[in-house]
Amino acid sequence: MRRKIESPTEVQRWFRKQAAELDPAGLGSLTLRHNPCVREHCAACLSGEKHPSHVLYGRTQGRRFCIYVPDELVPEVRRCLDNGLALQELMYQTVIRFTKALKHKRTQRVQKVSHEQNRQPSS
Repeated sequence: MRRKIESPTEVQRWFRKQAAELDPAGLGSLTLRHNPCVREHCAACLSGEKHPSHVLYGRTQGRRFCIYVPDELVPEVRRCLDNGLALQELMYQTVIRFTKALKHKRTQRVQKVSHEQNRQPSS
């Protein structure tokens, strides 16, 4: 089935509608790490198990950051990151659709000018 030819404005509306469902969105990586603690004679650290904690890693303004994420916030942060990846994919889809719409609009404009030139009586 052929897809309807979209205008650039229709693509913009489609993008805004799709993107609104992906709020909040962010980029980065959430990692579970195991670190030793500062307590002497800690049973978990002595056994080699260490202490699990989640950390969000990313970059902003060219600088790397890391933020501790408490366990109870992990699902919300993970959802934000999943939305960020979905938004990134949406942007790839949008640039393809928008470019096709612009090219179609240009073709229509060229054909209209050509058609009008052919209709003018020659002098």
